[in-house]
Formats: sequence, structure tokens, C-alpha cells
Amino acid sequence: MSQTEILMPKMGESVSEATIIKWVKNEGDKVNADETIVEIATDKVDSEIPAPSEGILVKKLCKEGDVIAVGKPIAIISSDAKATVETPKTAPAPEIKKVTTPQVSVAKNAPVMVGEPISRFSGSGKFYSPLVRSIAKKEGIAMAELETIGGTGKAGRVTKNDILAYLPSRQSNGIKQPIYSQQKPIVNGGAKPLAIGANDEIIEMDRMRKLIADHMVMSKQTSPHVTSYVEADVTNLVLWREKVKTEFEKKEGEKITFTPIFIEAVIKAIKDIPMINVSVSGTQIIRHRDINIGMAVALPSGNLIVPVIKNADQKNLLGITKVVNDLANRARKNKLMPDDTQGGTFTITNVGTFGNVMGTPIINQPQVAILATGIIKKKPVVIETPQGDMIGIRHMMYLSLSYDHRVVDGAMGGSFVKKVADYLESFDINRNI
Repeated sequence: MSQTEILMPKMGESVSEATIIKWVKNEGDKVNADETIVEIATDKVDSEIPAPSEGILVKKLCKEGDVIAVGKPIAIISSDAKATVETPKTAPAPEIKKVTTPQVSVAKNAPVMVGEPISRFSGSGKFYSPLVRSIAKKEGIAMAELETIGGTGKAGRVTKNDILAYLPSRQSNGIKQPIYSQQKPIVNGGAKPLAIGANDEIIEMDRMRKLIADHMVMSKQTSPHVTSYVEADVTNLVLWREKVKTEFEKKEGEKITFTPIFIEAVIKAIKDIPMINVSVSGTQIIRHRDINIGMAVALPSGNLIVPVIKNADQKNLLGITKVVNDLANRARKNKLMPDDTQGGTFTITNVGTFGNVMGTPIINQPQVAILATGIIKKKPVVIETPQGDMIGIRHMMYLSLSYDHRVVDGAMGGSFVKKVADYLESFDINRNI
């Protein structure tokens, strides 16, 4: 009888453990290869662990709510159809890591609030991880109040970031501040009080929107932004894509969009001007040898996330296309792993998707540049020929590059975005798939 241990998978360099959220399969259940057996969660993303092979789930080595270190066994699958659910004598016990109460900074001499114990599952059936429960207890948040916090995890689960983002909205006595008061105007970012009209609606930011807001403000405060613009004639690549897209999808099983082509041009430009692929740490400039391209993806919630194509320069157009499609699909389904959004060295955002001609994107720190691609539109353009100038209908688009003026001056930034445009304009219309 062959038995296989299922281990807690590695989910990124900064993730060392995960919480068991829900067992999809029970002991004694038959499982198929790649079928989900358990749902897990980290403080960044929710995920699923599939069965590595077909068999019987003979033993679950941990319970829902347990926090398991990466690389530790969580279950045992047997290939024997007659396997029993008895625990094999040699089966190793998992290391159940105790969750320690996080350090929460409080004012000197301020009273420490210790709340009532929080159950793993609320009356409504919502799951709370050990870390969330420990933070709630430390902050004096009762179950009733915890239930009011909007969760961004799977099935509305409250993550660590959700509860930490909620804490600033509470008064020091542990009671949530009112979102709306007719007597007191809401304070807008510590600036002038914002008058609220009788017909106005107050909408609290969700956790992701708060993180995005903080990141954008931080970026503007960190980097002096400059934006350069170039108009590009992309007629050849538009005609090429139109010519090959049906055959491409039939042959490769992938749809080809403009995004992989834009990324390919950016990679070539980075190789020409490598100092655009850097980060700043104090007075030090860190030059990245790897070219990891982040691409902004709009989520159904209206928020944005930036998954990263690692070592993009080592992939051909087909390889880039497959990674782009995979990351975009998993981002929209909340299936990204923590490592999928880390390590970017340059970012692209396609504002043309929303019909925008151009944009002035904010740098994704700690990078120093971000490229926005506008909508591709047919326009009458002056075409220079040996026989003289003429007017033609061409597919045109704007590229806009925002860059950190601490280390990227106008000459470099302007040259880089022009390089990208040149590579797009020189696209080979006879290129093979």
C-alpha cells in the first residue's frame, strides 16, 4: 500500500505558515489528482491545496483553524482503494505552531484592553483565524463587533490586514467611531473638515482600497514624479494580431492580447537602458539584474492588484502570453499566491482598457518607473514617403512614463519611453507565431 504525505506548500519567500480554513474532503473520501482537498489562508491570500495523486484520504493530520508551518505534513493519501482511516504508526505528527499575540503599539500609560475569547466560528458561520482572534482579544473587540468588520478573504473571511486596517477607526475605549455624524463633519485626511450634505452617502473603504490609498500617498511622498509622453504608430502590430489571433488561439490554446506585445517591447527597452530597472534605498541605487514586469489588473471589486511576471526577459512572446493570461485570470478569481505579487522591478498599466487616451500613473514603490499604455485608435496621420508626404489612416496610441526624478532624469525617462515606442512601431507584420 503506497501512502503519500501532503505537505503545506511554500507560498512565497515571506510566508512561513498558513491556517487551515476548511477541509473539502473527509477521511475515507476518494480524491482525484489535482482535486482540492483543503482550503488554506495566509495573511495575504487564500488558496487551495490539491491532491498530488488519485487515492483515498486516510488521515487528516490537523484541524480547521490550526496554523501549520510550510513544509509540514497536513494529510495522508493512500493509493490503496481499500485503505482504512486508521493512522499509520509511522505517520509523523504535524508541528502545530502557536499563534503569538502581535505587538500593537499603544500610547504610554494607556490602558491595555483585553477582550472576551473569540470563537473560531461566529454564529453566522464566519471563520476567524488564530491571529485575527488574538488581535481582537488584545484590542478588546467582542464577537459582535468583529462581525461588523468587512472581510476580503474567501467567503468574506476577515484577514489580519482587515482587522489592522479597522483598528484606527476605533476610539481608545474600544468602541468604533461613528462613520457619519450630523453634528461633526468628517475630517478629510487631517486637512480641512469636509462638509457632508443631507443627500450624501458615506462609503467606508474596504481593506484593499485602504492599502492602495496608503501606497499611492506614500509613493507621491517618496518620489518626485515626472511624466513623459510619446505617440506611437502601432499599425503593424494591430494588423499582425488581427491576422494571427484565431490561429494563435487554436494552436496554443491561449488568446493573445496587446499586453504581452507591450511587455516584450518594454523588456527590449530595459536592456537598452538598464538604469530604468532600479530601486532606491536611501542614497543607494540598487540595479536589478532580473527583469520582473508587474502588470496592473482591475478586479471585479474595482480595486487593482499587480501580479508580477518573473524573469520576463527569459520568455518568448508565447511564454509571456501564457503567464499574462494565467496571472490575470487568477487575480480576478482571488487565486493568486503571495509570491505572485512580489519582486517586481517595473510596472505596466493599460489605461486604454477603459477607453483612456493616456494617463499619469503613480510609481509602484520601490520601483522608479511605470508605463501607461493608452487606447489604440485610428487617426489620420501624415506619412512621409520618398515620393512626398501623404495622409493615411493609422492605428495610433499614446505611451506615458512616470518616473522617479531622484534617479531618472528627463533625458533617460524620455529616451526610454521613445525606445518602447520605436520597438512597437517596428513590429514585424510577417512575424511567425
